[in-house]
Amino acid sequence: MERAQKEELVSTLNDLFQSTGVVVVAHYTGLTVSQMTELREKVRAEGGQVKVAKNRLAKLALKGTEVEGITDLFQGPTVIVSSQDPVAAPKIAVQFAKANENLEILGGAMGTTLLDVNGVKSLAALPSLDELRGKLVGLVQAPAGKIARVVGAPAGGLARVIGAYSTKDAA
Repeated sequence: MERAQKEELVSTLNDLFQSTGVVVVAHYTGLTVSQMTELREKVRAEGGQVKVAKNRLAKLALKGTEVEGITDLFQGPTVIVSSQDPVAAPKIAVQFAKANENLEILGGAMGTTLLDVNGVKSLAALPSLDELRGKLVGLVQAPAGKIARVVGAPAGGLARVIGAYSTKDAA
């Protein structure tokens, strides 16, 4: 790579580290091109991205960011998985690592919080933002439905009583 390309890559990575919700760092030794492509597609489908960069350039890009503490993770062949959704990148990385033993999760960061392997796995166990939104909408709608049934119940009961009296009088 020429110097200008390296500077552009460092700038791009710096923007990524500053603007992303979560970063996961992993070793990818032994993954085939098709496996890396599969990982990229899965992450891209969730709105994230996968980057492979030289460790020296990644460490330069980390300087001055909130996630600067993960600098020590960049040793050996590393891949960076990131997303705005704090659960998406860890969830995909952990699932992919279970299916492909050649992907070894080293750690990551979420904002200023540094994550070890167990922290990344804990994040992966949480429901995604879309799942949480769905649950929240369900919780909000449930009381409204219950209120409508409770309010409608006395009117229905009154109608049944009047109906009963009218059939009694007709008999």
